[in-house]
Amino acid sequence: MNLDDTIQSLWDCHDSGNYFPEEWKGKLSVNDAYRVQLGILAKKVERGARHAGWKVGLTANAIRGLYGASEPVFGYLLESGLRPSGHRFTADEIAVPFVESEVLVTMGADLPGPHATPEAAREAIATIAPAYEVPARRGGGLDVDFPLGLADNVSQEAYVAGEAIPLPAGLDFGEIRVEVEIDGEVAATAIGREVMDNQLDTLAWLANALTQYGARLQAGQRVLTGSFTKPEPGQPGKAYESRFSGLGAVRMSFA
Repeated sequence: MNLDDTIQSLWDCHDSGNYFPEEWKGKLSVNDAYRVQLGILAKKVERGARHAGWKVGLTANAIRGLYGASEPVFGYLLESGLRPSGHRFTADEIAVPFVESEVLVTMGADLPGPHATPEAAREAIATIAPAYEVPARRGGGLDVDFPLGLADNVSQEAYVAGEAIPLPAGLDFGEIRVEVEIDGEVAATAIGREVMDNQLDTLAWLANALTQYGARLQAGQRVLTGSFTKPEPGQPGKAYESRFSGLGAVRMSFA
């Protein structure tokens, strides 16, 4: 399999709206899929897109178990995907959106792999913000074909960020609590350590994983570090607010 040809083929498919082409189902390894993902990112940057950072998914043992995965997965963030808190998504802005409550960190220093540690990750963080990831269900995602789901950037489409604050000294990521309201009614609550990997472990994993593919976690990049809540379908006409203990709140809605 020629990598450049594979990237071009899947780039052409994605460009035409076909994210899970039949001819590629069952054909890619995970290693292939990440190289295709990053190759497609490079083509987007050549077209004028701005690479803003990274997202990490499958950040809990329970969700990894559903896919038979032994570690998280990563995708990339584009500057064009960022929305401010309070954004109202229109009906044609994202096809089949989902909602995940996350924190968004911005790196103040490079975090080089392949031997990054959680301690180094803490030192490298500049700010932290309450956030939503808003992935789009394009043809079924990881459930349909795991490697093609990785090549499709783990369904990343948009993300909404609240006000960023300097990383509080001594913040215990595992103790962060989130309360999610939909139209003013509590829909979910979660405490970090009970539902997901510690975000510092996640950042160290990301830095080390990127190194395997010739990429780096760099100063200025943003990282979505995994969802506190299970993905919920974005509901038309609904308003969402997630409040994170010690960090503030983020809001959005769907038309």
